[in-house]
Parts: sequence; structure tokens; C-alpha cells
Amino acid sequence: MVSQSQSKKPSFRSILGLSALVFFMSDVRDGVGPFLAIYLKSTLNWDTQKTGIALASMSIAAAIMQLPSGLLVDSTKFKRFILALSAVLISLGCFIILAFPSLLNVILAQSTIGVASAVIPPSIAAITIGLVGRKAFPKRVSINETWNHTGNLFTALTAGVLGQYLGHHWILYVVGIFSLMSILSILFINPEEIDHSAARELAPNNDKNNPNGKPEPILKLLKQKSILIFSVSIILFHLANAAQLPLVGQLLAKQNPNIDALFMAGSIILAQFVMIGVAYAVGFLMNSFGRKPIFLIAFLILPIRAILYTLTTNPILLLAIQLLDGIGAGIFGVIAIVIVSDLTQGTGRFNFFQGLVALCTGLGAALSNLIAGSIVKAWGYNTGFLSLSLLSVVGLIFFWIFMPETKDDNISKKDSSSPAQDSHKKSSSIG
Repeated sequence: MVSQSQSKKPSFRSILGLSALVFFMSDVRDGVGPFLAIYLKSTLNWDTQKTGIALASMSIAAAIMQLPSGLLVDSTKFKRFILALSAVLISLGCFIILAFPSLLNVILAQSTIGVASAVIPPSIAAITIGLVGRKAFPKRVSINETWNHTGNLFTALTAGVLGQYLGHHWILYVVGIFSLMSILSILFINPEEIDHSAARELAPNNDKNNPNGKPEPILKLLKQKSILIFSVSIILFHLANAAQLPLVGQLLAKQNPNIDALFMAGSIILAQFVMIGVAYAVGFLMNSFGRKPIFLIAFLILPIRAILYTLTTNPILLLAIQLLDGIGAGIFGVIAIVIVSDLTQGTGRFNFFQGLVALCTGLGAALSNLIAGSIVKAWGYNTGFLSLSLLSVVGLIFFWIFMPETKDDNISKKDSSSPAQDSHKKSSSIG
């Protein structure tokens, strides 16, 4: 049996709403993002360790909420509502940072942003696959990421210019404006066109009167070796990656305080230009070359980038190095979601595993900022970057040796005990 989302194309209005939602949520989903390091360093004169605690608080809160968020998105049909509520809470968090900038209040605000942001990625992915179906999902993920990076590009340019010439507090105002636009975009998506069984990768059975079946037990799913390997790989990737751009921003804020906001905007803008092209290209390449070789390229970028940061403090050269981040992040944004879909096909746990991956991302990012911030305070920026480079090499080797290819049926050869295999074979004829 073919699900509705695989046999019927969504309306132009819903696709337009989805694209606009991804565009505007690109700013809202992470709150102030890397600009917060500049705001805390330049405007509030916080030291590196204190800034690292503030950055890590969002990641820790988001990590705690990832699994509950995935289960919520899997089980609810009110995906549009929880997206709108998340946008409102993130705007509230930014207002708290702006109005009450003590350490305790900033941690509270960042925690609020972290809780709300945990719901956004699985909700968008679930709505996407629920609208277009599994067969069209990998290509649509590529398109989503293209819109996401385009939104990041626009936001970085706007926040950088406004932050430089009107004050760093305008960076937070931009989040509020994009939050409102995100909510308006959600209204364009027709909820009747979302197949909620497809949205959680739940395979239909042969009974037309009972098309939803039952989701795989969570504990049984977690016994799949490939899921555990991929989860560890995600932690290692973000452990090596998350702190790199904030550290560069803080380094520039220390040495060139008059151009820190413009530099951060330039770093993000250049990387986003690269990400737009990479994300779109990955949509074509991953079906020809598989998922694993492309993800290995993203891993390989990390140590190269970290080492290059130690060789110069020239703002122009640092901007050039930041182009490498566009390649790695552009690949990760597409491939990670598609691998999650591969590993959970037919299990009904797509968004739960997205939550698990996001949990690993948050843990890696939190540890990255905490560890790198402490190392930099004790031994300097170069030691911090070299430490991140070493961690990235460990991640690269681990993923290369242990992670199997997930495209087609290759995963079943590596992990015959996977609880998803029977449903994967059954559903391969569907899409």
C-alpha cells in the first residue's frame, strides 16, 4: 500500500509555506547563535570562560529536551502549533538577554531558547516527509537546506550591519522579526496534506483499514549497532566543530573590537554562500556515491580548518578559512537527516532518532564550548584550536572504520540484527 504523501503531490501553497518556514526559521531556531559570543564579549565585557558557560547552557537545555521532542513530534498531529510556540519562546529568550543581562538571566534565557529549539528540526523534517513522501524526501531535504542557508546568509548580513552601525542589541531584535515571519509561513502549510504516518517513517501494513501499524519499541531500536555508531560519530563531529567559529569571533573581538560584528557576519555570510551550493549538490551526489563517502569529506574538513586558524590572525585570511566551514556544514545538514531516515525506515521512530541525533549534537556542542573555552583561558587560542583538530581526527577515524553505508540494502549486510530490516525490505518496493 502506498501512503497518501507518496501518491499525491502537495499543493504549491504548502510547498511555498515550507520553503518560507525553513528560510525564516534559519534565524529563529538557534536564537542569537554565534553572535551571542560577540555581544557578551564586546558589550558586556564577559571573559572567555563565562561566555562559554552561557553558550553551553543553551546546548545543555536543548540536549535534555531532544528525546522528548522527538517523541512529541512522532505522536502529535499539531506539528505546526508547536513550531509557532517554539518561535515565540525563542523571541522571549532573546528579550531576556537584552533586558536583564546578568549571568543567571542569560543562562535562563539560553535554556529557554534551547528547550524551544529542540522541537524545531524534527518538526520541520516531519512536516517535510509528511508532505512529499519518502521517495522525494532526500531531494527535498537538499532543497530545505538550501533555503536554510539562504536564510542564514540574509540574517547574518542583516544582523552584522545592524549590529555594527546601530548596536549589538539589534542582533536580538532581528530574531524577533524572523520569529513573526516564521509563524506567518506556517499558516501557508495545509495540515490536511501532511501524512502523519509518513512523517514518522511508519510503514503501512497490508490491512487497508489499519494503515498505520505499530511503531518499533524504542529499546529494540536502540540495539541496532549502526544507530549507536552514528550517534557517537555525531558527538565527535560537533565536539570538534562547535567551538571553532565562536573562538574565532572572540579572538577577533579581543584584537579588533571595532570590526567584530562585521567579521562575524562576514564569516557566516561567506560560509553560507558555500553551504547553499554544497547543500543543493549533495541532493544529487548522495544517491550516486552513497552517504558515507560524502560525510567523510565533512569530517576531513574539520582538522584542516582548525589547524589553519592557528596560522594567522589576519581577518581576511580567517574569512577565507571560514569557507571550509561551508563545505562541512553544508554536507552535514543534508546527509545527517537522510541517514536518520535510512536507519529508521519503517520503524515509526524517525523523529525519535532525530531527537537522539540532536541530543548527541547538543552534547558535542556543549562539551566543545566548555572544553575549548577552558583550554583557551589556560593555554591560549592556538592550543584550543589544536585540541579541536585532534578531536576531529579521532572522529574521522571512528566514522571511517565503524560506520557502514546506509544507502539501499547495504546496512542489512553490516547489521543483520537491525529491528528495521524487515520493514526496510518491505517498504523498498514502495519508494
